[in-house]
Amino acid sequence: MPSLLIADDHPLFRAALRQAASDAVSDMQVREAESLEGVLAALDDSPETDLILLDLHMPGNHGLAGLAAIRAQHPGVAVIVVSANDDPRVVRRALDHGAAGYLPKSSGLNELHDAIRSVMACEQWLPASLRASVARAQSSSHDSELAARLASLSPQQFRVLVLVAEGLLNKQIADRLDVQERTVKAHLSAIFERLGVRNRTQASVVLRELELSDPARQVL
Repeated sequence: MPSLLIADDHPLFRAALRQAASDAVSDMQVREAESLEGVLAALDDSPETDLILLDLHMPGNHGLAGLAAIRAQHPGVAVIVVSANDDPRVVRRALDHGAAGYLPKSSGLNELHDAIRSVMACEQWLPASLRASVARAQSSSHDSELAARLASLSPQQFRVLVLVAEGLLNKQIADRLDVQERTVKAHLSAIFERLGVRNRTQASVVLRELELSDPARQVL
């Protein structure tokens, strides 16, 4: 039975996506999460999940950081980014960081059905209105290198990186992950080497490069 995880912090939008997904693929098992922490916990519990519909701006997710975390920790799970941001450059970055599809929140039901079916068939999907502009948006060599470096981190190393970016000290990270402090130090050494940085501040900057502005929260 195919399985889908809907990751969005708005209950009504999750309910609409759940109904649309059920209409798109029969006998699909659908679960929900309202934060990035909930997404990663759900994937740890059910690593056989086939597809995630991921809101870029749900709690705990900072732009493309959540996508990078999912790709690093669960590389076998396909991700369709669902966002109010339809800037072709943002779409290009999401694809470069491993998204299998990109669905603007303004999309209709037919596009949602098509996106789910296409990605479940192992195809990349974009709405027709964005394909030409995204094709013209050149990939950034820096972004591609960043995606590769983040993908080289183990799941636990990525968790440590996120906590470092949140400002936690080694002892606090050790307590949060239920490991010894020397284990955290070993992870940090590996993180610095793989990201090509020298210290915690530079490592945090790498993760912050994935942040995006949320159009829904911009004041006109």
